Amino acid sequence: MWLYLGKRIVLAIAIIAIAVTLLFLMIRAVPGDPAAVLLGPRATLEMKAQLHQQMGLDKPLVVQIVAFFGGLLHGDLGFDVFSQRPVADIVFEQLPYTIELILVSIFWAVMIAVPLGCYLAIRRNSLVDQVASVVTVATIAIPSFVVAVYVLLIFAVTLRWLPAIGAGNNFRDVLIHLILPAFAIGIGWVGYISRLVRASMLEILGENHVRMARSFGLSEWRIVARYALPLAILPTVTIIGVGIAWLLSSAVFVEVVFARPGIGALIVSAVNTRNYPIVMGVVLVTTFLIVTATTLSDVANAFLDPRTREKL
Repeated sequence: MWLYLGKRIVLAIAIIAIAVTLLFLMIRAVPGDPAAVLLGPRATLEMKAQLHQQMGLDKPLVVQIVAFFGGLLHGDLGFDVFSQRPVADIVFEQLPYTIELILVSIFWAVMIAVPLGCYLAIRRNSLVDQVASVVTVATIAIPSFVVAVYVLLIFAVTLRWLPAIGAGNNFRDVLIHLILPAFAIGIGWVGYISRLVRASMLEILGENHVRMARSFGLSEWRIVARYALPLAILPTVTIIGVGIAWLLSSAVFVEVVFARPGIGALIVSAVNTRNYPIVMGVVLVTTFLIVTATTLSDVANAFLDPRTREKL
């Protein structure tokens, strides 16, 4: 297990390095001069040259990449060109709002989807199963930002049951402000995870050890909870880890719709103003989160199912 964990950590570091390098090159390839965007149309050539020097854009691309990774080794993500504040401070001020939104979204989705998938597996081909199949597929197909717009219009603007914008101040207010955004992100995951659990559960329920448990007269729900679910849940653990990228992208759109603080509004503003240090800081942190979540899901699978340790 420790050897597997060491291999996964080395692989994660390599993935982060490659991803950050590619994204660095892609950002530099975006058309437009960031100095012209930041300084405005009245900027002189001397002012643009000074800002280029300040941002390090006057150096060769290879030197910029080496300097960027050198700063990362010292925990330096650069400085915001507007406020001259450290990028790390700005990013980590907004990151907790996005993380809490993602965690709440996936938590309520899993709490509903796993029991629902087990129930549909037990009641397979029934009317309830057929109706649920249509509904869950529909929830998967609808983008989260479309759900966000409609729940905002219905529950916040028309019915005025829930707040439309912001993140709240105290604990109770924060939870209330999370209801609509977390619903918009999590509803698709309810359908996806429930379908995945149902398919895995049907496969496991046909195994020999499950038939043996039935022969001893155990109830169906006890068989599901004790003998089938621990194996059927493995694909779900993997999907949640891999799906962090989807959750982050959904959170970006939902945060913009609900005017919530978080990395969504931060990255949109940074891209529009060609604020390279902020863009790279957000990209680096989100890449780290995605790779870390994927690695943790692989390690959890390896812990639950030792056979997966031999695949790396």
